[in-house]
Amino acid sequence: MRIPESSERCPVVVTIHGGFWKSKYGLEEIDRLDEDLVRRGYATWNIEYRRVGENGGGWAGTFHDVVDAVNHLSQIDEHFPLDLSRVVILGHSAGGHLALWMASRISKIQRDEMGSPLLIPIQGVISLAGVSDLQKMWKIHVKKGISSPVASFIGGTPKEVPDRYRLASPIELLPLNIEQILVHGDLDCDVPVELSVEYHRRAIELGDKVNLVVIPGAEHFKIIDPLSSAWGSVTDSLETLLWRKSRSRP
Repeated sequence: MRIPESSERCPVVVTIHGGFWKSKYGLEEIDRLDEDLVRRGYATWNIEYRRVGENGGGWAGTFHDVVDAVNHLSQIDEHFPLDLSRVVILGHSAGGHLALWMASRISKIQRDEMGSPLLIPIQGVISLAGVSDLQKMWKIHVKKGISSPVASFIGGTPKEVPDRYRLASPIELLPLNIEQILVHGDLDCDVPVELSVEYHRRAIELGDKVNLVVIPGAEHFKIIDPLSSAWGSVTDSLETLLWRKSRSRP
């Protein structure tokens, strides 16, 4: 948890790191991103989760962990100047997948095999080069001739465990009925921009409020670099979701 110097209650950005859900990548990946957001007046809650290669990581422990981490905000709210009426979930790459997936937990009533419902009301989700379609990402890896981290994460291929892909892939869970912003660089070789383009198209068709921001000349990590020209699109997206809505309240 990082808190701005101001003592006033501040909006919260839950940040979720990427790394294709692998154990060797941790939350330090987005430390600089969080530090920049704190300087802009946001509290950041950089959450960790069990990953593939760790006991309980992957299906379905990772899903349980991220929901529990966000719900934990209600238990620490009294200790920090947090405004839990203004919470946004922001994730990069595999973290973008988890951020979008988590939005589908808002409508759940009771715990199921994917974990608890999301109890913290959120204003929206920002996916930074998110893996919004697990099956398509798996196909891209297969076409490249590499072992897909998607299959390792889910516990099988789409043919072997189709129900898991339907339960875990954001594009299969649309409409999410919450505002979403997708930010993606058009030079991304790790998670091709076509995933966000297709997700955006389908979400709009199903009536979701989704905005797609494609950044020319940006690759996978440029959009989480606070020193890059692409970073402005991310901070603008946060203002869209948080400050605009707070100003519109009666």
